[in-house]
Amino acid sequence: MMKRFALAASLVLALAACQDDQFSRSSTRHLVPIPPATMALMSTKGMSKEDPILVRAYKKESELEVWKRGSNGKYALLKTYPICRWSGQLGPKTREGDRQVPEGFYTVTPAQMNPNSAYYLSFDTGYPNAYDRSFGRNGGDIMVHGACSSRGCFAMTDQNIAEIYAIAREALGAGQRGFQFQSYPFRMTAENLAKHRLDPNIGFWKNLKEGSDTFDVSKEELRVAVANHRYTFNVDESTMASVAQKQRHDEQEVAELVAKGEKPIKLVYNDGDTHESFRAALASASGVSDSKLGFVSRTEGISSGPQQIALDDSGREKIDTPSTALAFASMREVPASRPERSQAESRVAVTQQTAPVATAAAASSAQETPFYKKMFSGVTDLFSTSDAQPVAATVQVAPAPLKAAAPAMKAVPQKRAQASTGVNVAAAN
Repeated sequence: MMKRFALAASLVLALAACQDDQFSRSSTRHLVPIPPATMALMSTKGMSKEDPILVRAYKKESELEVWKRGSNGKYALLKTYPICRWSGQLGPKTREGDRQVPEGFYTVTPAQMNPNSAYYLSFDTGYPNAYDRSFGRNGGDIMVHGACSSRGCFAMTDQNIAEIYAIAREALGAGQRGFQFQSYPFRMTAENLAKHRLDPNIGFWKNLKEGSDTFDVSKEELRVAVANHRYTFNVDESTMASVAQKQRHDEQEVAELVAKGEKPIKLVYNDGDTHESFRAALASASGVSDSKLGFVSRTEGISSGPQQIALDDSGREKIDTPSTALAFASMREVPASRPERSQAESRVAVTQQTAPVATAAAASSAQETPFYKKMFSGVTDLFSTSDAQPVAATVQVAPAPLKAAAPAMKAVPQKRAQASTGVNVAAAN
């Protein structure tokens, strides 16, 4: 009987999304203030903590952006955060239990903020929206939350969700009725569109690009509607003309890239991905105690990134020669029968400890290139499960060149860390 109960429980965990029932009503972690460095950054950009916010997420790049409306009435990028874990593949969520992170335009109201989350703190993205329902898609409980474990959510680590939650809390508390959450498969660049031009989702992604372009041109919250199974965006004639001009420019750039030999590709993920900074830190670690590392879902899915499959113009697949993949060689295997962690256990999940930033540099959002040269001060200090006030997170810094996504390794079992040594990868401005 107990074996049957355990099996049933493990199946529920495997099929469910990031269900986020209340964990502890006595916690005050949701009241932690916005870090001083982030407050200073707001000031340099002409923003206040009460100003409305908007959030944009990119799966392929594993990054989440928080934008704020400034004194000029336009939104500007405040900060970019690395996503520790998302699951599934590029493409929309279509059903309960598919482990997919949704793509589209959603709204987060105060009622969707969960201060008593089992995943430290969280907010519900609002899936399914009117667009999803027009296709009969089901499922729910799709969160942005702490920890580094995902079953269809954006896992941000406790450190970063604490700051994002505080920024959202102040904006909603000042009267914003709900903030827009824009979720994309990748940044809508000509290069990405050229590479993914033969993907079955390209029509849907071009529709998402219409919204992305409209926001990029107007810097105003999108007015989104759904008609004939498509997103539509209500804009004035001037904005519409500017968006059309941008789209013509981007289409020409895509055509030029194709003419120069840019080959179409398909990315196949083992099960989602992580930001490169987390992958590098975890792969470089010779070991971290379980009490610090906690549980990272499906490490085989993030050890080497996606498998890149080259396609010819007829759509036939040609697998690229695998390059050297990052691996978690020092971590011991978790028995295969071990189910994904329960909500109570996930409270001790992995947490990012980004180094404090002494001062915040003022810069135009158009000039900022959000990324992370060095993310961590050390693995043993990187993961924390305490309710202490978070350290200020990283600001945007110029990126170091990254290698192209490596093909996936052969799947390996989930692993955990053994001993405790650290790597030195401290944040830099």
